[in-house]
Amino acid sequence: MTDHVTEAYLAAVASSGELAHAMEQTAFPPAFAASCAHRLLPRPCFVPEREIRGFADELARLFDLLVSLPGRLFDGDLRRYCAALGIDERKTALMTRLGGHTPPMHGRADLYHDGESFKVLEFNLGTQLGGTDRAEISRALLEVPAFRAFAEEHRLDYVHTGRVLAGLLREVAEPVARGEEPVVAFLEADGGLAPYRHLVDSFAEMMRGLGIDLRLGEVGQTRERGGKLYLDGAPIDVVLRYFSVDQLCEGNGGEEAAEAVFRAHEAGGTILYTPLESFLYGNKGTMAMLSDPRWREAFSADEAALIDRVLPWTRTLTPGLVEAEGASVDLLDYCRTRKDQLILKPRGDFGGAGIVPGWELSEQDWKERLHECLDASYVVQRRVLPRAEPMYDPATGTLTDWAATWDAFITPHGYAGSHIRALPREQVGVVGMGANPACRTTGVFSFPE
Repeated sequence: MTDHVTEAYLAAVASSGELAHAMEQTAFPPAFAASCAHRLLPRPCFVPEREIRGFADELARLFDLLVSLPGRLFDGDLRRYCAALGIDERKTALMTRLGGHTPPMHGRADLYHDGESFKVLEFNLGTQLGGTDRAEISRALLEVPAFRAFAEEHRLDYVHTGRVLAGLLREVAEPVARGEEPVVAFLEADGGLAPYRHLVDSFAEMMRGLGIDLRLGEVGQTRERGGKLYLDGAPIDVVLRYFSVDQLCEGNGGEEAAEAVFRAHEAGGTILYTPLESFLYGNKGTMAMLSDPRWREAFSADEAALIDRVLPWTRTLTPGLVEAEGASVDLLDYCRTRKDQLILKPRGDFGGAGIVPGWELSEQDWKERLHECLDASYVVQRRVLPRAEPMYDPATGTLTDWAATWDAFITPHGYAGSHIRALPREQVGVVGMGANPACRTTGVFSFPE
């Protein structure tokens, strides 16, 4: 079931060649065009403003629950909490290197809309997020006269994630920049820039266009002097962190190289945004903690209702009894007979890595993967069936249904925009630009009800 704006758009493109070809006619900035203009859907997606902003408020409440888990379930003991999530001592030490304090609310939730409401597939916390530059799709599309007329008729609006981030970086930098434009380092782990350079260049193009003095670099290029971080000799006010705990722990020297960043942050000369504490709560095992009724007494009735409303059934993949469908069942036995309803996800990976959709496997392969993933730091989650997003192909004049992953960015100021990644509905599996070449992307507009 679609909304009235989508229906109006599909009706309009059937009779208006200009509107049908609006995405093709959109002039994107050069680096953005090189990164993904060849992988765009023919139209944006639409959502009621009240619905997307209301769900962003739910995400803010969910964030508060996530960061409260160590206190609620482990008496504030972060090491016990990390052990329960399968995080080893080396990574725990990195995540708590700056004191283990609550990180700022900054992240991106990946969502499916099941036809009635949004459901959270995963909640990635921290600044190491892809897709921020996809806000350029909506901005540029409004410059096409045919689409701008449609947008004005239906009072469409959007939130430009890049603008929100630019304002936030200026705000974060104020204690060190003191009213001047901050110098911001987009900092990756050593060797981390090259594989994603086309995406990084698009992001940098957008941020520089928004007035941010953005420098690109890797952790090993930095030096700390007098409590200030320097990148290739330039003093840095804010580190926009894109390196991860896993990257620092790969090979040798990562932790030592990052010490310059940590020391400058502790001295107050350079702000690290966001700290590695974000990884304490972006682990998918936290969703199992929230979903599992064994922990339910730690939450109020309203909090439990929120959890049940926004999260699909999720359990840590370990042998033993769990609650499922109102009964106590052996988890492995339950999973073996429900492959078409379940998906396996590694607790700590991202970008679709390691995900096992049961419905794509044979019975035998599913059983083998279950045993391979058992006690290998995985969760099992009930499949959410996304609603169909009909797309009009201007080349053929036909409608095709797509399955969309909606992204919702949130920051300390609340909702910070959305974009779409999608696959043809008959191919739905891991919906990721890097995970599947058939995946396409587009922008999101909201409308008043």
